[in-house]
Formats: sequence, C-alpha cells, structure tokens
Amino acid sequence: MAASTTSRASTSFVCQVCRHRLPRAPFHRAFSSTALRPADSPSQGNDGALAGLGALSSSINRRKGFNNAAGTTANPNSYLSILDQEAVDTDTLLGEPFSHNLNAAYDKKPHRLHVLATKHNTHLTFVQPPRPASQTASSGISRTSASAAEQKKMIDVLLSLSTGNLNFRKAGRGSYDAAYQLTAYVLKQIKEKGMLADVNKLEVVLRGFGAGREAVTKALLGAEGVDVRRRISAVVDATRLKLGGPRSKKPRRLG
Repeated sequence: MAASTTSRASTSFVCQVCRHRLPRAPFHRAFSSTALRPADSPSQGNDGALAGLGALSSSINRRKGFNNAAGTTANPNSYLSILDQEAVDTDTLLGEPFSHNLNAAYDKKPHRLHVLATKHNTHLTFVQPPRPASQTASSGISRTSASAAEQKKMIDVLLSLSTGNLNFRKAGRGSYDAAYQLTAYVLKQIKEKGMLADVNKLEVVLRGFGAGREAVTKALLGAEGVDVRRRISAVVDATRLKLGGPRSKKPRRLG
C-alpha cells in the first residue's frame, strides 16, 4: 500500500505521528532598523519626505529664477507649522510677495470710456471703479469741509456728454464732425480736471455703428488722444445683436 504523502507546505505544521495540527509558530521580520516614531514629532528632526519636498521646491525655484523671500533655505518643518494653524488666510499661506496673484483686491480695476454711436447721436461716458467721493479728485468734495454722508457717497460716473452739449442740433448731432469735436472736448476735460492721475488702465467700450464710432477712433489715434492713448489696455465691442425676437420695423423707403 502506497504511503500517503503530504504537501510541503503542510508538513511543517502537522505532526507525522498523531496527525494533530500544531499551532503556527510566530514569525517576525524587521523591515527597517529605524525605530517607530510619529510623523509630526518635533524631536525627530527633518522627516525624509518633507526634506525631499523642500529640496524639490528649492530646486524648482532656482530653475525658474525665483529667490527665497527670506534669503534662507526652505525648512520642511515650516509646512507642518502652516498646517497646524487654526485660522489660515491667503496671505499667511502663500506669503505676502505672492498673495496678490490670487487676491483680486490687489489688482486695480480699469477705468472705462463708453462710446454709444447711433445713427442720430454720439454719447461719451467716462467712468471709474466705484469709489467714495472723498477719494475722487474731480468730485469737488473735500475731507474737511464736506459732511460724512457726502464723503461716503460712491461715485463711478466722472463725465458724460453728448454732441448736444456742444450746441449741435437735429441732424447735425449724428455727423462725423460732431462726434470728433465731442471726443476732443471730452479728452481735454479729462486732462484739465486731473482725472488722468488715477487712471492706470483704460478700456474703450464701443457700442453701435454710427458715424461717431470711426470719429472717436480717429480722435484717440490723433494728437488729441496722445495722453490717453498710452493708458488704453483693451478695446471692447459691446454692440447688441438681435437673436430672434419680435419682427423688425419696416425699413423706410424714400421716393
């Protein structure tokens, strides 16, 4: 009779005499000789992962040409101190030199020159970001003589004129010459009233396809707009387009 054979894996755990299963012997293997320690222990020094992260960050900054604001090498423990803070704001997390990249308050909003050029008239409106009257030089409200309510009044429209303010009447309001003279007059008023001192960026917003559209463009490119032209950062077309809607008015036919 052939003797029964057992697998190699089970021979070390089954007694060959009484055929009783023996308990498995405990087996321990040390994966590392380093003693266990918490990751955020202050007495352990620089952790390997954080040290590698700090080295990688410094090497990337050197490659891109950035210098450390503090003038020292980045300490990996600073990452843990930032995460342990209870109230963390944008300036503390990113640092003062870089916080303005994500904070819209550091980016000053531009002034705008709105041009409405219709078939019958041309309107120019010079606006600024909403500011208190005490911070607007052209408002005529001082911080000493004016009341508190007048000082806190928000002002955005600095100048708004049309060709009618230059004594153009009826059909003359929609002419090219009227729009050109209006643009020259508005640019002169902006310069004389000291409004250019607060203008860092200027956006020109065009609306409509009247004769004044080209007249305003020529005036800005001419000698009248030499002081304003270098501050222009964008030219926007805000002409309204009709998509569907009610039936249009029947065109007028003469003759």
